[in-house]
Amino acid sequence: MDIRSQFPILKREVYGKPLVYLDNTATSQTPRRVVDEIERMYFTTKANVHRGVFSISQEATDLQEQARERVRQFINARSTKEIIFTRGTTEAINLVAASYGDLMENGDEIILTVMEHHANIVPWQLLGRHKRIILRVVPIRPDGSLDMEAYRSLINERTRLVSVCHVSNVLGTVNPVKEIIAEAHSRSIPVMIDGAQAVSHMKVDVQDLDADFYAFSSHKMYGPTGVGVLYGRERLLNIMPPYQGGGEMIDHVTFERTTWAELPFKFEAGTPDFVGIAAYQKGIDFIEETTIDRIAAVEHDLLEYTSAKMVEIPGMHIYGSAPGKAAIISFNVEGVHHYDLGMLLDKQGVAVRTGHHCAQPLMHALGIEGCVRASFAVYNTRDEADRFLTALNRALPLLQ
Repeated sequence: MDIRSQFPILKREVYGKPLVYLDNTATSQTPRRVVDEIERMYFTTKANVHRGVFSISQEATDLQEQARERVRQFINARSTKEIIFTRGTTEAINLVAASYGDLMENGDEIILTVMEHHANIVPWQLLGRHKRIILRVVPIRPDGSLDMEAYRSLINERTRLVSVCHVSNVLGTVNPVKEIIAEAHSRSIPVMIDGAQAVSHMKVDVQDLDADFYAFSSHKMYGPTGVGVLYGRERLLNIMPPYQGGGEMIDHVTFERTTWAELPFKFEAGTPDFVGIAAYQKGIDFIEETTIDRIAAVEHDLLEYTSAKMVEIPGMHIYGSAPGKAAIISFNVEGVHHYDLGMLLDKQGVAVRTGHHCAQPLMHALGIEGCVRASFAVYNTRDEADRFLTALNRALPLLQ
């Protein structure tokens, strides 16, 4: 299967140069089949879901629920009741913070890690506006791996939740989430996993992990923007109050009292992006047809190939060298500002991310304000890696 031909954007140019897209950690590109499905839905099947008795409404409803079952299979959840559609990983984490957080009390503690994305920090701080919730932070070791001894030492009788990323969006560190979960569960503490950087790069089985909550986004899985998933253990979802109120999440409404719909609809207020949800299946199709094993092999090869050449550059500092890291290279070059370097790479057609990557506490721990990040996907090639390296070596003498 020719992978690159499925992504029309990879044929475009930037400043007269072929585009080399290396910001896949932020968002992956979209195969034609996903866009074709969006167009088909808008032109043939646009009708609100779960509300109409007429044919196209039923068709749209069926497509949304097929997508829910597809996601259930993809992560091996027990039931579609445990698959909640959101606008993305960020909303999924906010849902848990607001709803499960409602069950917490003043003085309760939540364990995070220093490598968390802001989306797995700020929602818990917002919870603290209403309750005195204490955040405990697990540090990292020099290679970017999590300090598991420190993690164990932070768990105490006030710990009510552990919330950690599966893969760091800066360091590429793949956290031992199964071990993290087992340790927490030995003390009856539930665990939330931010899986945004994991699900399109490795096999995720929520039953094998024994996760309580697991969140991820379609737009990092070759799918549409504005669609995400929260997996939640059914037992916990049942005791959690609704996140938002409105249509679809109700059973019966009077001015005196409202009762809630059953799972998963209890957490899906309002009209969902049913077009995006239906098209999301096509992104999953692409992953499954390509296979996770092939995706992982291509990305690992590009990581190893590019990293080996980058370390030869004088003044180069790469952040994160944990064994088995994901295909993410975050770096700085001595005497060069990351923003300036990113701009000169862009002039040569190379798209990388610069800044703090929504991980300012991690930047502080690393002793930097920001860095450049190059991240790979299965459609990237060694030729593109070489063009990135050539562009890097051309840009650096102009900045040093």
